[in-house]
Amino acid sequence: MTLRMNPYLFMDGNAKEAIQFYEKALDAKVVMVQTFGEMPANPDFPLPESARDRVSHANLIVGETVLMLSDTFPGQPVQSSNQVQICIMTDSAERAKQIYEALREGGKVVMPLQETFWSPAYGIVEDKYGVNWNISTEVEA
Repeated sequence: MTLRMNPYLFMDGNAKEAIQFYEKALDAKVVMVQTFGEMPANPDFPLPESARDRVSHANLIVGETVLMLSDTFPGQPVQSSNQVQICIMTDSAERAKQIYEALREGGKVVMPLQETFWSPAYGIVEDKYGVNWNISTEVEA
């Protein structure tokens, strides 16, 4: 039996922009992007024109992880929270710094990237989409 957990980010109409940002910041590979307009029509629930170009589902590969994104349906609010954060683990302090700097572009620093007792480079940043990222460098035991 296989069990896997994938982070799924919801955006408020800017998922296409976020996908391009994560492609650059995280060296993500876009596997697929589908808009609401590309989905099969459902006569019981006609699609409003304002939803047509929004992303209904996207898959990106980031390292060994699948990152999924979607826009909310028009009128559905996006609620940001620090309850859930995505932790990026790398074995290179230099790579941690690159990722941290890329994700903080247009966002805000929650904890500056620094050496800690458990990591040579650890920091927290909230990106410009309100997603909280923990960036950590693993050390060999």
